[in-house]
Amino acid sequence: MNLKMLEISGLRVSYGERLVLRGIDLQVSAGQVVGVVGPNGCGKTTLLKAISRLIPWLSGNVLLWGEAASALSRRQLARLIAMVPQSPTLPVGFTALEVVLMGRTPHLGFFQQEGAEDYRKAREALQRVDGLGLAERRVDELSGGERQNVILARALAQDAPFLLLDEPTANLDVGHQMMLFRLVRELARQSGLAVLAAVHDLTLASLYCDHLALMATGVIISSGPPEEVLTATNIRQAYGAEVIIAKQPSLPAPIIVPYADGQ
Repeated sequence: MNLKMLEISGLRVSYGERLVLRGIDLQVSAGQVVGVVGPNGCGKTTLLKAISRLIPWLSGNVLLWGEAASALSRRQLARLIAMVPQSPTLPVGFTALEVVLMGRTPHLGFFQQEGAEDYRKAREALQRVDGLGLAERRVDELSGGERQNVILARALAQDAPFLLLDEPTANLDVGHQMMLFRLVRELARQSGLAVLAAVHDLTLASLYCDHLALMATGVIISSGPPEEVLTATNIRQAYGAEVIIAKQPSLPAPIIVPYADGQ
């Protein structure tokens, strides 16, 4: 699909006097998984927060389907963008199903209660993340991986066509990391979902993202397919680290291996 769901141009954001984003240009199309990679503090999370208007911009434009995001109401924005934050806080005492149902809020009127369709959407979202068995369990009793699945299910229940993920695998073991990214890629392919994900692990980003944007000090220094972005030179420039770029015939994208001195 070539429909551009998100178009960012010249986006600049500051925290006080410190300029964090210095003119970001980026596009995400329907059916595409775009990964934003870069060292800690480069502006990945700030970019996602700016897109969802959790923080203000200094200048620039963010367009959703050609409409200025700044002109949309919070309710309109919530129907278009679902976000999985880096360190989500879950309400104590609620069941997993009740938390996932919270994703249906943008589709409800004032004082309107969830109906049969909302419960169906919530259970379907839990099933997608293989979490239907968690429905009646309290979220404060779940493991880190189970809680992350509930958060993703809440975002999916929101039924928004654009999904923002802020380092969604940070607290997951390798099996759950791969499962989550496989699911996200499958949703993009089958449902036309547009996904923008801040990703810490370069190899995961390489394997599961269609397109990467490599950030350093608030700018995108390289953008394109993983094999073009994840080069030893680019990684050295962004991270100040030496790596080995390994390629295997059975894998479609490069594997990033840290370089050990003397080996």
